[in-house]
Order: sequence, then C-alpha cells, then structure tokens
Amino acid sequence: MNRVMRGEAVAQLCREYGISRKTGDKFKQRFLHLGQVGLVDQSRAPKVIPHRTPPELVALIVAERRRHPTWGPKKVKQTLEDRLKRVLPAPSTIGDILMREGLVQSRPPRRCTPAQPTALRQADAPNDVWCIDYKGQFRLGDRSLCYPLTLTDQRSRFILGCEAMTAISDDAARESCEEIFHRYGLPKAIRSDNGVPFASRGLANLTRLSAYWLRLGIELERIRPAHPEENGQHERMHRTLKAETARPPRTNLLQQQERFDAFVEEFNRERPHESLDMRRPAQLYKPSPRKLPKLLTEPDYPAHDDIVAVASNGNICFRRKHVYLSAALAFQHVGLREEDDGRWLVTFMNLDLGHLRSDGFASL
Repeated sequence: MNRVMRGEAVAQLCREYGISRKTGDKFKQRFLHLGQVGLVDQSRAPKVIPHRTPPELVALIVAERRRHPTWGPKKVKQTLEDRLKRVLPAPSTIGDILMREGLVQSRPPRRCTPAQPTALRQADAPNDVWCIDYKGQFRLGDRSLCYPLTLTDQRSRFILGCEAMTAISDDAARESCEEIFHRYGLPKAIRSDNGVPFASRGLANLTRLSAYWLRLGIELERIRPAHPEENGQHERMHRTLKAETARPPRTNLLQQQERFDAFVEEFNRERPHESLDMRRPAQLYKPSPRKLPKLLTEPDYPAHDDIVAVASNGNICFRRKHVYLSAALAFQHVGLREEDDGRWLVTFMNLDLGHLRSDGFASL
C-alpha cells in the first residue's frame, strides 16, 4: 500500500501480486478510511439483522418468565400473544432468549443404554418361550393404520393372540397380554426384538411392559438388533398373516380384526405345518399350568436388602437425595444392598441394575 501512496499504478501492482483490480481498489479505499487497520480481514457478520427480536420484546418475554418461573416457552408465547394481540417469535426462539438470560437450565442428558441381547433358549415344550412382536403396520380401506400385535408359542407355533391396534402402545400391549395370560396362563420366557414397547434405550433396556413381565416371573429374551432370523418362526408366521389378511386389507379396524380371528382359527386348527411333521399347532399346544395371579405379590428381596419405592418420575430417595433410575420402574420396588467397597447395588427382581455412589447412580 506504501507503493500505491507513492503514486504507482494500482493496475500494475495488482498484476504483480496476482489479485484482481477490484480487490486492489477495495484495500486502497480501506487504507484511506481506516489506515493500517483496514488491511486486516474484517468481520463478515451482518451489520443489520432484520429478523432479530426487538429489545423491548425480549424484556417482555423475560419479565413474563420471571413472573411465572415454571412456565416454558410455549406458555410464555401464548400468554404474550393474547395480551399484545400480535404474533411472537417461535417457541424455540423464546427458549433461546430465556437460555441466554439464565432463566432456563439445560437438562443433563439421560443415560442411553445400547441394546443388550440375551441368551436364547431352545423351546422343548409348549410355554417354554413365547414370541411377541408388532407386524409392520398397513393402511385399511378407511385410510387409518392398523398395527397387529401378535403372540405365538415357539414350540407348537400356536398363535396365542393377534390384535388389531390403532398404534404401538405400552398400555394397549399390556391389556392384550393380560387377556392372553388369563386364557393360556404364563410362559417361562417371552422373546422380543429391541423395539418399543418391549425394550427401550433406558436402564437395562426396560419398559413398563417388560417390568410387568418380570413381576410375573417371566424371563426376558431379546434377539440381537438387525437379526430377525433369531425369531424366525414368528417372522415366517407374519409373512403368511400379511399375505392372507392384508392383501387386500379390510375397510376398518373391526372388519380387519374379524379377518385376523378367522386366520388364527385356521392357522391353529386346520393348516398343517411342515416343521411339526404336518401336524396342526392345536394338536401340540396345551395351556400353561402357571396361572395369572389375581394380585401381584411384591418382589422378594434378601432380608438384608433395603427396599425402596420408585416414584412416578423414576426417582428413588437415597441419603436424602433424589436419584433417577428409570421411568419404566415407576411405582415398583427395588432392592438396595451395601457392598464391601461402600457402593450400593440396585436390583429389580432378578436383575442387577447398577451401583449407587456418593456422586449418583452408575448402571451396569
């Protein structure tokens, strides 16, 4: 730039340094206005942000939050819109404003437990292993979706239940299981994949449904992720179910359930199975001698264990501190056992869940 100031041609200097004439003129003008500072790279941040929330509106949002410390961005937005008769920024923007002002505390990340497949037993007799799954959803004639929940006995191939549902639901699956338990008794184990509502990414991959099975003394079996062949006979039944009941589908859920019921009757009592030496599943299956109890008994923990109730939010109280375990264990009781190293082992039924320490809970 000193050579430019001494009168040398800008065009010739640009060719010498391999830059465009436009760039050379830009730096010349910067130097004339700012001196040496103008030759340094300038900030590319926009000087004007047309969509920035006005400071006056930010003050109103902050004041409303201070007035109602437990309200989230959606409630603050709706209240101010009703009062001001104007549209406010999105709840996410309001949340960012509250975060910058220190009025919202970010939640600590929840534990995410990878899928933990179990050992799979060989079913030597009926009710040794039942298999459960949701067959892939399909659309009915009225455009609603149908999610069939199916339950089979692995040894006999007997279909214990095939329920047409409007959605995948923990509560609905439990109701269906209870009805089947009333009719056929309890199995030794239930095998499932790692999807909801049978498994989760939470503590020990438990869900409320699988915790309920454990309370009944039913062992949990989970196949490896992306290995449906480990539940192969159940998947094969699904293929037949789809071919015979969903092509074409019925008009509504009630009609589809009637078609499922007819299929189950034919599959169990009329259709010979090559894997059963051409016998029918009903010829092999017998209900389980283990009946569904009228009332669930409390878990039986060793006498030296402390028994602690899990709150509705999944917390337990340990040494006057609230420690989060899992929402799947809400309203259940867990056992606490002090070990030689000072840690406390947390168990649920026959599962060791993890250890409590002075700094919190660590899952196994």
